[in-house]
Amino acid sequence: MSLLEDMFKGGNVVTGVGAVIGAAVLAPVVLPVVRTLAKTVIKAGLVAYDQGRVMVNDMTEGGSSLVEEARQELAEQRSIEEPGETPTSRRRKAPAMPSPSGEPAMGSTG
Repeated sequence: MSLLEDMFKGGNVVTGVGAVIGAAVLAPVVLPVVRTLAKTVIKAGLVAYDQGRVMVNDMTEGGSSLVEEARQELAEQRSIEEPGETPTSRRRKAPAMPSPSGEPAMGSTG
């Protein structure tokens, strides 16, 4: 540890030069190993990312199909409860307005 402390203190230039030369000598040996490790880590990350995308896609498709099934069940329940009515015929009808001539509007009973 004192080797690194001495380099950063600036008191021993020879130690710093020796470290640089040692790094230059060891670099050709260490770099292929580091490169292989880096590629392996990147590949693992890509595989994990792809699996995550597939999982999210499956969840959204599953959720969409679940919502669609729920809508179909609601539609079936509505058709069983009110077989003669359609969703638009269940709306409240507006009261008939008298015509400007004072006669009742067509279709009104009263």
